[in-house]
Amino acid sequence: MKFSGLRVIKEALTGHKGWKPLWRDPAPKSHYDFVIIGGGGHGLATAYYLAKVFGKANIAVLEKGWLGSGNIGRNTTIIRSNYLLPGNQPFYEFSMKLWENLEQETNFNSMVSQRSIINLFHTDGQRDAYRRRGNAMKFSGADAELLSQEDLRQLAPFLNFDNARFPIKGGLRQLRAGTARHDGVAWGYARGADMRGVDLIQNCEVTGMKIEGGKIIGVETTRGYIGAGKVGVAVAGSSSRVMSMAGKRLPIESHVLQAFVSEGLKPTIPGVITFGAGHFYVSQSDKGGLVFGGDIDGYNSYAQRGNLPVVEDVLEGGMALMPMIGRARLLRSWGGVMDMSMDGSPIIDRTDVDGLYFNGGWCYGGFKATPASGYAFAHLLATDTPHETATAYRMDRFARGYVVDEKGVGAQPNLH
Repeated sequence: MKFSGLRVIKEALTGHKGWKPLWRDPAPKSHYDFVIIGGGGHGLATAYYLAKVFGKANIAVLEKGWLGSGNIGRNTTIIRSNYLLPGNQPFYEFSMKLWENLEQETNFNSMVSQRSIINLFHTDGQRDAYRRRGNAMKFSGADAELLSQEDLRQLAPFLNFDNARFPIKGGLRQLRAGTARHDGVAWGYARGADMRGVDLIQNCEVTGMKIEGGKIIGVETTRGYIGAGKVGVAVAGSSSRVMSMAGKRLPIESHVLQAFVSEGLKPTIPGVITFGAGHFYVSQSDKGGLVFGGDIDGYNSYAQRGNLPVVEDVLEGGMALMPMIGRARLLRSWGGVMDMSMDGSPIIDRTDVDGLYFNGGWCYGGFKATPASGYAFAHLLATDTPHETATAYRMDRFARGYVVDEKGVGAQPNLH
């Protein structure tokens, strides 16, 4: 079933009786060539590109709940490629290019809105650091523009420019950045994968891995044993728990990241804005709600809920940046479980178990990386070689001393 404006008009005139489910609900087969554990954005994108780009078949995605029930539906929807380091910037720019054509490619409205992102700076040193980052972005083919205080006063006059502690001196803008509908991204990839024969198996929790002679041959699930030629793990905050079934200990901690949305307001925020003197970022949804977030919670957890001190900290950051937010009523909040790596950058690599592959450690960057992560992981699964933009994301970089420390805060997951 193809979506189009004419199809919408036809269904409206015929009582909407022709719509069909977006994907099948198949029973698991006894064996697959490729098994992807995790039915979130990264897992679904991996299956989609495996089938579409690399021509692979007999693929299954196993999800313990419903598709999109994890972090893909629990984020602030920001997409961007404004990174500094050569290990990161080409990868996220590759992702940005995939975002720009995603809706046409999947024939699904993911509501990709390139409304820009502005990273504010408050000191001369921060300005110089942002100028350096902007130059690095341009070297990889991305766009970047340094804005003066006068530019910002025209774009966002509501900001607290003259805050005694955090005066706003300017910002770094990427015009091609913006937001996308997180649920729509998951549904689009799920539908595209299903159309190419991928079995999307929900309510199928993996409870064990069967490894013989150093090779994985299948997984135990709540719906029975499933044999596999290759197994890819993409389960975000549950990475440590799932990989422990194969006897693997990861350089990852699981932390909760809370996000919030206000009541619906008239159009106010021109794009995405981040506070350079604290950890606060905000955009406005299509429904008018201000969507914002900040730091992860200060303790390890597998629960998709947070604590009140972080709520207070995030709201303090919002008030310091734009005092008018204090007049808006908070509508709801939610939490996602972040897989925080020791250098703040992800891992896409083979393991020493033949046929077992891992994708995780995305920290704050998981949603914006969804297309490139799926493409690079599919490339690895199909060819056993890393994608050219993901060569820095090896598992052994911590032992070799080749960390990709984007923020320069070392092995402190709570600071990334």
